[in-house]
Amino acid sequence: MKKVVLLTFGCAKNLVDSEIMAGCLQEADYVFVADPAKADIVILNTCGFIGPAKEEAEEAIKKALFLKKKDGSKKVVVTGCYAERYKTDLLQRYPGVDAWLGVKDFDKIVRVVEERAFPASERTYLYSHRTPRALSTPSSWAYLKISEGCSHQCAFCSIPLIKGAYNSRSVSSIVREARNLASRGVREINLISQDTTYFGKDQGRRDGLARLLEELVKLRDIAWIRILYGIPEEITEALLEIMQETKICPYLDIPVQHSDPALIRKMKRAMDGRRALRLIEKIRKKLPGIALRTSIIVGFPGEGRREFEDLRAFVRAASFDHLGVFTYSREEGTAAYALGDPVPEIVKQRRKDKILELQAGLSSVKLRAYVGRTLDVLIEGAAKDNPRCLIGRSGFQAPEVDGLVIVERFRPSKAAPGPIQRIEITASDVYDLHGKSA
Repeated sequence: MKKVVLLTFGCAKNLVDSEIMAGCLQEADYVFVADPAKADIVILNTCGFIGPAKEEAEEAIKKALFLKKKDGSKKVVVTGCYAERYKTDLLQRYPGVDAWLGVKDFDKIVRVVEERAFPASERTYLYSHRTPRALSTPSSWAYLKISEGCSHQCAFCSIPLIKGAYNSRSVSSIVREARNLASRGVREINLISQDTTYFGKDQGRRDGLARLLEELVKLRDIAWIRILYGIPEEITEALLEIMQETKICPYLDIPVQHSDPALIRKMKRAMDGRRALRLIEKIRKKLPGIALRTSIIVGFPGEGRREFEDLRAFVRAASFDHLGVFTYSREEGTAAYALGDPVPEIVKQRRKDKILELQAGLSSVKLRAYVGRTLDVLIEGAAKDNPRCLIGRSGFQAPEVDGLVIVERFRPSKAAPGPIQRIEITASDVYDLHGKSA
């Protein structure tokens, strides 16, 4: 039996692609190991979205080839966005890599490992409920990818260059996969794509995400449904209406990127800070208690002191529950590439730190309000640094990107067996809550 290690870099969408490759390899009787040095085959699923991700991919390739130099029988396979975007250049720079896969043929990983060459597909790979998939997340939750690609043309984003136009899965396939996941013990599904709120538009369907949610909430064994990666200007009345269903987590991830109107136009986005604040007010009025997450970019060309202060004022006014900050990365082939990269890296990092400092204060205040309350918490397992504690998440905390609920005194309820338990919140810090069994 051949031993394989599969290393994933980048976002949750890449993780699903890796789970698909792992499922295909498992069906072909390959054995997985954790240590690359002990593997016969090293597979790297790379990200090529922004500069730091590309640097991480380069480092991983070099490390894998170093192991191959020590053991000439070892194979190295590079897949994913970085391989797709820069394959011609990478072929010349890393001749020691045995095979390159890109994003179009994840289901052909066994052929890649065994034969190296095969007729490549023309479109980004879109899996279905029939596709083998080996879950790598905790047993209680999973990601469910509802589409591939993106049809937006944001000036800073390379995703359409890598993955092509938006391509929705069918509602029936997604529902059947959700049912399959439930049969494997999954109780929370996290809907992901490049733009979840665009779902169905490429097929002429209006309010496609709302219609999909109407079907998913009917599944008896799925307790939580979470929506990740939505464009704010695509939040519709129909979506807010269906989100009042108790199975749908009170949570929206809506990247706004910036607030300054001039920068928003340069970014080729549609919603500046003033419009975003009106939308946030509308969402909170319709869905009281909802948690909102956003992502923003600092250091975009044209961002001076005034534009940055406008952004800080917006973040303060919006009072997001969760927030991620990226420093601008100039990407070849994007519309913003011609604008150059005039903001120094040290200034970008300073601005990022200021936004994160502001958000830390907002987050601390929000979390203190939960102390003394009892919440439903999905238990994931033991804490790595303290096996006597368990970690979990509430409905307003998404996996891997938000904070946790750390349960210090846990007694599973006999009345409600399963991963979702009632937890009394006893303390809070900047990003996490602490609690005990209710």
